[in-house]
Amino acid sequence: MKDDQEDLFEQEVEALITAINAHYGYDFSGYARASVYRRIRRFMDNKRLPGIPELQQAVLRDSYFFEGFLQEVTVNVTEMFRDPSFFLSLRQHVLPRLSTYPHIKIWDAGCSTGEELFSLLILLEEEGLLKRTKVYATDINQKVLKEAREGIYPARSIAAYTAGYYAAGGKREFSSYYTSNYGGIKFNSSLLKNVLFYPHNLATDFSFNEFHLIICRNVLIYFTRELQEKVYALFDESLVPLGYLGLGKKETLTLAGISKDFEVIDKSNRIYRKIR
Repeated sequence: MKDDQEDLFEQEVEALITAINAHYGYDFSGYARASVYRRIRRFMDNKRLPGIPELQQAVLRDSYFFEGFLQEVTVNVTEMFRDPSFFLSLRQHVLPRLSTYPHIKIWDAGCSTGEELFSLLILLEEEGLLKRTKVYATDINQKVLKEAREGIYPARSIAAYTAGYYAAGGKREFSSYYTSNYGGIKFNSSLLKNVLFYPHNLATDFSFNEFHLIICRNVLIYFTRELQEKVYALFDESLVPLGYLGLGKKETLTLAGISKDFEVIDKSNRIYRKIR
């Protein structure tokens, strides 16, 4: 049973969400509340703010401060070749089908800081598809989009990235895709030649193209069921007939309203194909 203090906190958070939407156009109303509350509390602790009114005042007054808040509330946990079996399945079951098209369009929705994007680009390069593929990389957070464009990551991550690459069926020396310098690694800019970066809010924005493959992994788990359904409908609208959808390990179309329009390609790796 909630006490009065907790109830007040939740009411103030709802007021904050409404104010942010009105001021900046970011709509967090469809985000799972447990995650939002936890992240807001952590942000307030880090900034040593005594309460939501002080947070709201700072967020609305200072757009730079809001960017930091956005970074905390939106989820940007990612790594290269996360769940390598997903990328191996793409390589084995999806890319051979996409290779039959003269031109390919892929949407990496919620690309975050770009580790998943570079994983995908490397697969496309090794399967001979990169030159005829246009990849649209989007995220709600423009700061992480900037980091994705730069393609610079800590050197301490390279061992895990390399292991994931080979587990995903890597065919070359992984080191051929990046250069090392000053404690970091920078991925080859040639991989980004056909990548377009755009800010896009899955909660409020509309379809902007038709795609042969949409990848949106480990994003929808932070949304309410209602918002999930809205995003699934957006993906359905954005896929060409026989287009593919890749989700995260904890996400599934099984109970989604669009499930009847899709067949399962790889159940364990959450890969689906649009059939109607």
